[in-house]
Amino acid sequence: MFLEPGFRGQRSGWIEVICGSMFSGKTEELIRRLKRARIANQKVLTFKPQRDTRYSEQSVVSHDANAVNSTPIPQSIDILTDITDVKVIGIDEAQFFDDKLPMVCEHLAVKGIRVIVAGLDMDFRGKPFGPMPDILAVAEYVTKVHAICPHCGSLATHSYRFSQEEATVVLGEKDKYEPRCRICYSMGNILDLKM
Repeated sequence: MFLEPGFRGQRSGWIEVICGSMFSGKTEELIRRLKRARIANQKVLTFKPQRDTRYSEQSVVSHDANAVNSTPIPQSIDILTDITDVKVIGIDEAQFFDDKLPMVCEHLAVKGIRVIVAGLDMDFRGKPFGPMPDILAVAEYVTKVHAICPHCGSLATHSYRFSQEEATVVLGEKDKYEPRCRICYSMGNILDLKM
């Protein structure tokens, strides 16, 4: 691997991924890690996809209403615009970004930046979502968080969609999605009829 001039053996850059289903606490964990970095007086920048306006256009907000300021961007390459003296970069809703995001994360890590990425690992069909599989493959640390299945109380690993929309990306909350364990997810619409 080519290292830029001025690289002095610094080994502080790496990629952390927080993944799981909807309502599993991914954004909450991202916010917790970013706040701890700020307490340590590290310069932190946070980014989110421009299309995610569910709770706020400018902030990363968890379902529990915890928030940190962020910069909404249309494409992942925009993260590289102004990263002078930055020690930590947070990226929320990574599944909505383009396929250049893994390359951007690796570039930042090589520059000595701690990159913390949060996103859905699977879409509502149970398939790998967007650039997440490639980011998971190159990350040094992976944390898989779980919600609780409201039907049986088991760990929920899937995001089940109630609405009939077929598009992969459909923004919504509890009105369109719920977390489910593997078994309840596979039972699909049968559980919908009991509700």
